Amino acid sequence: MDVSLVIKKRLEELGLEQRDLAAAAQVTESYISQLLTRKKLPPEPSRTDIYAKMGKFLKLPGGSLAKLAGHQRREALKRHLDDPPKPLYREVRELILRKCAPAKKEQVRAIFETQPFGELERLVTQKLLDVVKRVAKDELESETWLHLVARLSGRSFEALRVSILEFLETDVFNVSVENCVSFLDPLIESWDIDLAAFGMEIILNRRLAPAYAKKFEFVERESAQTEEEPGLKEFLRLQSVSGDATGEEIEFLKKLKFSGSHPTPLYYYRELQNLRDPLHFRASNTQAPRKKTRSRSQANGAIAPVHKYLEADGIEKQLQLGGRKKAVQRWAGNGGGRAKKQKESSQGVLAHKTGRLDD
Repeated sequence: MDVSLVIKKRLEELGLEQRDLAAAAQVTESYISQLLTRKKLPPEPSRTDIYAKMGKFLKLPGGSLAKLAGHQRREALKRHLDDPPKPLYREVRELILRKCAPAKKEQVRAIFETQPFGELERLVTQKLLDVVKRVAKDELESETWLHLVARLSGRSFEALRVSILEFLETDVFNVSVENCVSFLDPLIESWDIDLAAFGMEIILNRRLAPAYAKKFEFVERESAQTEEEPGLKEFLRLQSVSGDATGEEIEFLKKLKFSGSHPTPLYYYRELQNLRDPLHFRASNTQAPRKKTRSRSQANGAIAPVHKYLEADGIEKQLQLGGRKKAVQRWAGNGGGRAKKQKESSQGVLAHKTGRLDD
């Protein structure tokens, strides 16, 4: 049992025609005909919306058509696993190269032509397909977007939906000239690649894609720090100093890494204050001014909640006690002796003056 047999049987039981099903699924009648005659493989359920529309129209259990189509596709794909990949059509390659940044075009062309379908050509083509397919899938339910693209391409609304459904099914090994003409050409303005790091920048048509600039990087990253620093745990436990920290600020503190030594809670307190101090950052001309963060205890017009923190329990008390001890030690070691001498000298002068007065 496959998708085409199930659909044919339900159409016969309900006394309906292919054109009725096409209207319900918002596709052309020829597309339905090709599915039912097995000239087209049923589309991938995660990339289309026609199974929900057809299942509702044919009064089938929810998800049954999609589940059957997924099984049928897996069986069909197993039979093609041993087929070697075919090179791109020349028209497809030329369109991709035409969209390449002028400074890199000849260098990229030389690499493409070294192999009929090498790693770089597959990488670039796949990434361009991924970006455009994501836009097409996101806008599949937007009739306004579909009508706009249909007008630009000179096709009907239903014909465009069919083209999108077929395009969502394609991959780097099966992309056609029609796919490029219908989607890659109008949606992609240009693309560029860093041949050293293989990072890509893709610029899309502003009229057809809200987020028109896409960047992709292929770089080595250090593994995330698995264990939280003891000093950070202690700092977060002290609500008097960390209670008003935002989620973004805490994530920033968690990402700080240290080699060999472990910072104290006081370090994280000071780092948080440095992060909030506008004097430590230069605002970009293209960005709106940042709104200052004020703690719960900070009064209107105050610059930072330092004074309140200095009276709180925990880190500040330890800092105050340590500072007082050091001050007493310094006074006892240096200043205390000088003060004693000054006092004795003052007393001597006073006694001398008193003696003169007595005489």
